[in-house]
Amino acid sequence: MLMTYQTALLFNVQLPMALYGFVFSGSVCSYNFHWYLTPPVISGKSHKLRWNVSNRSLHLILFIIGVGGAAITSILLLQHWLWLGLTAFLTFLYSAPKIDHPLTSWLRKIAIGKTIFLAFAWMHVTALLPLLVTEGTINPQHIWFVINRFFFIYAICIVFDRRDVDSDREAGIKSLITFLSPKGIDTLFWVSLLITFITTAILGQWLPVTYLFILAIPGVLMGLLYERSKKNFSDYLYYFLLDGLMALSAPMLILAKFAR
Repeated sequence: MLMTYQTALLFNVQLPMALYGFVFSGSVCSYNFHWYLTPPVISGKSHKLRWNVSNRSLHLILFIIGVGGAAITSILLLQHWLWLGLTAFLTFLYSAPKIDHPLTSWLRKIAIGKTIFLAFAWMHVTALLPLLVTEGTINPQHIWFVINRFFFIYAICIVFDRRDVDSDREAGIKSLITFLSPKGIDTLFWVSLLITFITTAILGQWLPVTYLFILAIPGVLMGLLYERSKKNFSDYLYYFLLDGLMALSAPMLILAKFAR
């Protein structure tokens, strides 16, 4: 929701409250659906992962609640049904390979699927969807912002997928990370981060310099933490620091916006 609000602040648009409700409910729905489908046996020492696979009943309850909230807010946003439907479909694609059914299990064999689906879904929900709902048309500054958000989120997804590469290979779930060598993964990460910085600079045609620095800071921190993420698989590093970098620029932007 913070990332969605950030988009509204950057481009001075007023988002309907129902959209925030849709983003929140959809996130609850998607997250718990994904972990409900995750097999109860998982490798690794992560306390968070072990908790997730040990509480499948709770995930099912929260998934049902999330579906209900998403359905209600979708009705309130019915005029945007096409974009909401696309959002739901993209989100479903990320978890679909975990469903043990011939119609979905083939997705495990798609070499680029997992990481790109997730990054695109996050970008779509938090950057593109708010602009489509409020603006109707997409301008050049919106396009560059969408590209910027995709590659920054993708860089973070690469770090998580690198950590999970062995379990993904065992499960038969393929992505660019399971296909590439360690050096190739490094190259993919740094290219994604470089594109993030380049598109941030391009946004300077429309956004104040202060906002550009705010958008760049999480990318700088991501680059500084990359080597450490290869050796330290702590939940605090991954789920607090690295995951938190996606939303870090939002509270910073809020402070900058209202501290004037």
